[in-house]
Amino acid sequence: MPRLIPESPTFTTASEREVWERLRDSLGDDDVLLANLRLTDMEKDVEADLVVLMPRVGILVIEVKGGSVHVEADDADGHSWWTMRRGVHTRIRPVDQVRTAKHALKRYVEQHQDGGASRRVGWGHGLVVPYSSFAADFTVPELPRWALHDKGDLDEITVRVHDNARKLLHGQRPPTHDDVEVITGILTGRFATPYDVNAESDDRAAEFDRLTMEQATILNVTRLLRRVEVRGGAGSGKTVLALQQAKELTRGGQGRKPQRVALLCYSIGLAEHLRRQVATWDRRHRPAFVGTFHAFGQQWGAAEGDRTDSEFWEERLPAEMAELAAALPDNHKFDAVIVDEAQDFADPWWTPVLRALRDEEEGGLYVYSDENQRIFARFGRPPVTLVPLVLDHNLRNTRQIHESFGPLAPSRMYSRGGDGPAVRFVSSLQEDALEAADDAVDALLEAGWEPRNVALLTTGHRHPVQVERTDFHDQEGYWSTYWDDDVFYGHVLGCKGLERRAVVLCLNEDGARDRARERLYVGMSRATDELVVVGDPETVRRVAGDQVANKLGIG
Repeated sequence: MPRLIPESPTFTTASEREVWERLRDSLGDDDVLLANLRLTDMEKDVEADLVVLMPRVGILVIEVKGGSVHVEADDADGHSWWTMRRGVHTRIRPVDQVRTAKHALKRYVEQHQDGGASRRVGWGHGLVVPYSSFAADFTVPELPRWALHDKGDLDEITVRVHDNARKLLHGQRPPTHDDVEVITGILTGRFATPYDVNAESDDRAAEFDRLTMEQATILNVTRLLRRVEVRGGAGSGKTVLALQQAKELTRGGQGRKPQRVALLCYSIGLAEHLRRQVATWDRRHRPAFVGTFHAFGQQWGAAEGDRTDSEFWEERLPAEMAELAAALPDNHKFDAVIVDEAQDFADPWWTPVLRALRDEEEGGLYVYSDENQRIFARFGRPPVTLVPLVLDHNLRNTRQIHESFGPLAPSRMYSRGGDGPAVRFVSSLQEDALEAADDAVDALLEAGWEPRNVALLTTGHRHPVQVERTDFHDQEGYWSTYWDDDVFYGHVLGCKGLERRAVVLCLNEDGARDRARERLYVGMSRATDELVVVGDPETVRRVAGDQVANKLGIG
């Protein structure tokens, strides 16, 4: 049997199917039979009913005409071809059709093959009329009888096709096996672009942006409110909404005056993300301040401090910032402060935040939080009444990722992030987890993920690459590498509010530390499209519970 392309074609007429079946059953194993081949070039659209590629014989383009086909004398043209269509005597031009198709296909192949003239082979054309009969001595100038195959010729159709192809070589050589392979590839299409996981991820990212902006209508509810807390789980779009609110308050409009706005968060990485987003806006829409709580105080002269000194963060810095904020002139204060990932703020931090407002009692305070991401010992709430608004849809993570960490969330959320690959779990001893995680990153890159879309996050000790990059730069410089075109190596403590499309979460701790469950929740929810969890199965079951373990396929 020849190679069939397609293997099971759909035909519009019974005559085409009959001729195809006869050729299918009689051509050789080295031959190729193509059906319904369509081509569009600069001149016109053409279609070849059948094309037969035969090594050492030739290439034949075949036109099939069913019904009663006959030739009549014609005063103007000498003769013309006719058939009956739905009871109407209709003139047809089958030879012109098949010759046009042949030349178009031949020209297309020669334009797209390597080797130029050295690859040129002979092409022929033929007409098959499976339900009509023509005399053995029938002849017309444009089509010899040996290129016309009627009802009586079908039993030896392959012999006649071979003869037809050889006689129309016109001095050109027949194709070799290699020629047939090359020409088949050209005629069936060259697909140089493989499946791209990044392109599919781009599509999901665009949908996330659309859904988030659709959800941004919630900000209309806050127009008349000055003290609001927006609560939402991972993937609910809180950071996007915080940014959008900062823009809207700053630019004013819709009867509102432009406001002097500060946009705050705790982590350096998230602050850098916020700054990069704001930098793309019109200057008139940019908040007066964007950055970390620490940098908020540094602009007033607050001390540098040591990031490992908890007393500095919990007591001395907020006390100093509170004094500095109280002494600020009115034109250096703010009409509104927006805090993203507010669960990271300790109780004493809120005092300088409120004192930085022009109107400490009535000034705008907009808080975005997810209490399930409380992975620091400190946790405080603003000492003012906030109107709560709840986001209960996960827009960012695929359904598979959302369902894997969903049981860790304190309240039910609904997935709208679309479908993606199944979440994978790689079983590993704690001491081998980093090496297994590195292997998982390599597998993602081999699968086509671009390095800039991949992150390896740890829950215990930092990855050696993170240590190296931090030592080489500093904390600020290290976090700037998050936007480099390379795999990012980080720790879940610093990645709240950030995301990567493909994440390997390395559980390189025993799970006995405080808030291990929250760290697992944060780490798993950083992946938008593909998630690989590496660690000890028993640790996962102990920290996260049976539901998460079962979702990860842990027996």
